[in-house]
Amino acid sequence: MPFQRPDQFTVRRVDKIRWQLCHALQYQGKRQSFLIPAGYVTDFATVPWFVQWFIPRTGVWTLAAVLHDWLITHGIPAGLITSSDCDGLFRRVLREEGTDVLRRWLMWTGVRWGALSSATRRPGWLNWRDTPAVLVISAGVLAPFVLLVVWLLNR
Repeated sequence: MPFQRPDQFTVRRVDKIRWQLCHALQYQGKRQSFLIPAGYVTDFATVPWFVQWFIPRTGVWTLAAVLHDWLITHGIPAGLITSSDCDGLFRRVLREEGTDVLRRWLMWTGVRWGALSSATRRPGWLNWRDTPAVLVISAGVLAPFVLLVVWLLNR
């Protein structure tokens, strides 16, 4: 496992949705190592309420979500990683942690769209590597939804 001592992952509740790490959490990537210090506050997976039936805030993806949160709040501003690479690392860690392929790609698509809402993460959003996949996955999710709504409205 790329996370060093994941059995030491303990948190304390801060409020309704935020949690604080009781111990540092270290991730050893292919080329970089990231240390999330004890005391870091996370909301785990930032998932809109209407999707939480399918992707809850916690699951096998919890450590990946904590790493992604930390990279967004500390890694990107410090120049340790780009927004696109941060999201790509998130997808890789989701795989390493055992997240099924459908949720993994949907979660990655969600964080790529989420990058558009942040001035820090927006630069470089349009790129040949990520954008086509984001658009195809999004269309694959939206098309059945639109068909369902049309069908329900015409009943």
